[in-house]
Amino acid sequence: MSGTEQEKTKQSVKQVFANNFFFLKLMFTASPQYVLFQALDAIRNEVSIFFEHTVGIGYVLAAAEFGYPFEKVAKFILILAGAITLGMVFTVFAGDYMAERERPKVREKIKMMLYEKAKGVDLKCYDNPEFYNEQVLAISEVDKQIERVLQFVKNVLGGLTVFISTGIFFLLKDKISIIFVVISFFLSIFFEQIYNKQNYKVKVEGIPFTRKRDYIKRIYYLSDYAKEIRLNPDVSDVLFRQFEEANDEVYRIEKKYAFKKWALGFVKKYLCNDIFSDVIFISYLVYQSAVLHNLSFSTVAILYGSFGRLKRGMRVFSESYPYACETSLYINKIRKFMGYEPTIVSDEAIEPEKSAKEIELKDVSFAYKDGDEMLLKNLDLHIRPGEKIALVGYNGAGKTTLVKLLMRLYDVRKGSIEADGKDIKRYDVEKYRDTIGTVFQDFQIFAGSVTENVILDVGEKADTDRVRRSLTDSGLMGRVDRLKKGLDTQLTTEFAKDGVNLSGGESQKLAISRVFYKDAGLMILDEPSSALDPIAEYQLNHAMLSATGDKTVIFISHRLSTTRNADRIIMLEDGRIVEQGSHEQLLKLGGKYAQMWKVQAGAYIAV
Repeated sequence: MSGTEQEKTKQSVKQVFANNFFFLKLMFTASPQYVLFQALDAIRNEVSIFFEHTVGIGYVLAAAEFGYPFEKVAKFILILAGAITLGMVFTVFAGDYMAERERPKVREKIKMMLYEKAKGVDLKCYDNPEFYNEQVLAISEVDKQIERVLQFVKNVLGGLTVFISTGIFFLLKDKISIIFVVISFFLSIFFEQIYNKQNYKVKVEGIPFTRKRDYIKRIYYLSDYAKEIRLNPDVSDVLFRQFEEANDEVYRIEKKYAFKKWALGFVKKYLCNDIFSDVIFISYLVYQSAVLHNLSFSTVAILYGSFGRLKRGMRVFSESYPYACETSLYINKIRKFMGYEPTIVSDEAIEPEKSAKEIELKDVSFAYKDGDEMLLKNLDLHIRPGEKIALVGYNGAGKTTLVKLLMRLYDVRKGSIEADGKDIKRYDVEKYRDTIGTVFQDFQIFAGSVTENVILDVGEKADTDRVRRSLTDSGLMGRVDRLKKGLDTQLTTEFAKDGVNLSGGESQKLAISRVFYKDAGLMILDEPSSALDPIAEYQLNHAMLSATGDKTVIFISHRLSTTRNADRIIMLEDGRIVEQGSHEQLLKLGGKYAQMWKVQAGAYIAV
């Protein structure tokens, strides 16, 4: 492991307890009953065991050794049995009923907080593999860390109960015995902490490879890839090889730490506990009883049995801190993720107008990462309100990057973008984006009804007339009307047996209907007709121009037949605007656009 990675596993005692306490507070906020009843049951359990195994058995042994009256012993046993029974009833209520009822509430509360945070994370974070790995780890570890933090609390409270109750018993019977437990405790806690750090290192180093294995697993069970795998069986060889390579890396990492983990495990389990404590302490008890005659036989028996319990209680302490350290490492990632503050924020939180936007780019340059070459270079562009703009150019020209900047999914590195005369950084981010209707070429269809997929909200909030009008404008309403449940039809078969999987072109029409439904002053469509046939494309173009009315529209397309009706065509190349004008103007110019047009349509249309 590199020095940087080793630094990530270093934690102060304060940080360990702060992280665990932070997560405990989240759990307590979600359900105080869940935390309190589990904590009380941990204390009750140890108190019950103390009275049953230490006080009870000690009393019975002393009664046999010194001849206590039978009635007195019987009364003691009945009272003890009654108290233990009441404790068991409490455990059934607190440990079973309350836990089953409240645990889902805790999980839901914390996961919703993470999902809310994920919703606001800057898009650039997904370009950072390290951040993405930590986000995946944070969300995937929530359920496990809830159980671990609760177990830590129960271990600590149970251990304290054992320490106080049995410790007092030892002080009354034989003070020297505690020395053996204390020595065992400090040795165990030292080696346990080292052991848990090794476990964490194995998991963290293996994350990139386990993610690759999970990715390949998804490929084989998701319908998205089913056709490609069956039509291209050779791809399985590639995937199998990648799976084996990832598996080999996971094995290599585990093997790398295997001997150290085994050695540490042997030392902490046997040398620090069993051999040291049992052998030495038994010898001490034998000496006290058989040689010095300081202890009775009943006292020796109960001290030995109680020492075993106290030792296990102290081992809980020795294991709890390293256990808390490991938990803290994961919680630290959760806290780091929850504490992430977006960099794309509003300077003044001005509320934008929903009317058609006037857009102006001033000397805009942009690169996704620091130090990379600029993908957009010194762009200057003015778009009038209600103007229909087409962005064209070969792959990598910067078209999609440009519209992402317009939507403030990223911020410019240099220059500025203004909407209606104001820098877009001055607008409230969410409200500004809400004034933009967008369809990307990698849009998604969600497992929900047709209506929900159009409005991207719960169906009850839909304006049914607007939904139908939007689907009509996109050319999909006829297909929806033929479905048995119409607008209520569930899309995808992910959760509904009678769900419908739309074709590529139908899915694209549905995605476009989202833009028509949204009351947005600016519409951005990235390859809006790539999956449509020529007739459907022609119909969509006319519908789009009609439906958008006086709204500002920016669309990207590699099909120049889609762009020819735009008010103005902007041609990008290598991050710069190289040509702009109407279709006819650019053809007369005889430049790069005209050359691209001839390649696509020259064989069919005389220019």
